[in-house]
Amino acid sequence: MKILIIGGGGREHAIADAFAQHEAAADIFLAPGNAGLAREFPCLPLRSNTEILDWCQREQPGLVFIGPEKPLAEGLADRLSEHGIPCVGPSQAAARLETSKIFAKALMAKHSIPTATYASFSDHPSALEYIRGQGKFPLVVKADGLAAGKGVVIAGDVDEACKAVAGFAKNIGPDCGIVVEEYLRGWEVSLFVVTDGTSFQTTPFAQDHKQLGEGDTGPNTGGMGAFCPVPEAEPWRNQIEGQIVSPILAALRAEGCPYRGWLYCGLMITSSGPKVLEFNCRLGDPEAQALLPLLLTPLREVCSAITEGWVDKLQLKWSGQSAICVVLASQGYPGSFVKGHSISISPRLGGRIYFSGVGEIDGNLVTGGGRVLSLVALGNDIEAARRKVYQDLDAVKFSGKTFRGDISRRNNTL
Repeated sequence: MKILIIGGGGREHAIADAFAQHEAAADIFLAPGNAGLAREFPCLPLRSNTEILDWCQREQPGLVFIGPEKPLAEGLADRLSEHGIPCVGPSQAAARLETSKIFAKALMAKHSIPTATYASFSDHPSALEYIRGQGKFPLVVKADGLAAGKGVVIAGDVDEACKAVAGFAKNIGPDCGIVVEEYLRGWEVSLFVVTDGTSFQTTPFAQDHKQLGEGDTGPNTGGMGAFCPVPEAEPWRNQIEGQIVSPILAALRAEGCPYRGWLYCGLMITSSGPKVLEFNCRLGDPEAQALLPLLLTPLREVCSAITEGWVDKLQLKWSGQSAICVVLASQGYPGSFVKGHSISISPRLGGRIYFSGVGEIDGNLVTGGGRVLSLVALGNDIEAARRKVYQDLDAVKFSGKTFRGDISRRNNTL
């Protein structure tokens, strides 16, 4: 059976690797993929939804798995479903849970789902007026649309908050909506939901490291590493499923857009319980790189349960091991950076490598993005996995290699 994975980053490499545990690699296609991925799997130069649909109509894949958010925001899942092509990914309407923070916050407020208190604005002057009237900081300022993980600013004072609005106007658009939230105190954790729109199951918890520098300092990035599982979060699982997961799925059904696919719940564990920071309408990156290597159930079986509506009968099984993902980035990321640095990978590499921002010059891999690749190692516990992944760092070399040395060293206490 042909399987088409949409995307070309570390998340999509991890998805392809998970499929390949039970499928032939030659049957797993990526569009567009990247130069590193192309050394393991066929990659297709398909970038627009029209090109993808045309290929699917010709080749009739048994499954399409949509990795990133942009194709979902553009309605790719809807177009594939209209042509009878099985697809893992929510509809454009359901994907508003990620593509519109204003929609998501309003839906949570309507259905009493615990989240930060907020105010939303369709015009920037009103947002600035509201910010200038606030007396309690920090505040969280968010852009309403997609922003590649860079649409959130934690502002320590009025000036920072106003600069955030100005930055969103410049980088995203002068008409983008603005959400201003209270700053939640606690510790963050991610939980993924497998759902067919009615029934659902949840995965082990994972924890992302979003800021560039060690000790959670510096600017927000798309994610500098992750680990899985997070034992400290387990006491909250039933409450999260009962007060957050089940109600948000019911809310989307009530809106006429049942959610089918993988749902990311970004959570803050606070002194008053778990609260939603954000929802994403797909697997997270880099959390997927730490989560999927632990999946024992064939990924195609999980996807069939989603598309055919039997998630309640799915036997979702996970390894008892731990996994850590460390992202290697280009110097200067998430700001400007230089591409084209040669990448060397030693045969001594013991764990897994998932390629993200990678190109090719004269047959050699070179850096081609901000986040270049992910290193992943498994162990019997977090410390064992940690030792392995950091030993692998010396096996990968490129000029300007940037990484965090404290992945998994979080103090998950209130």
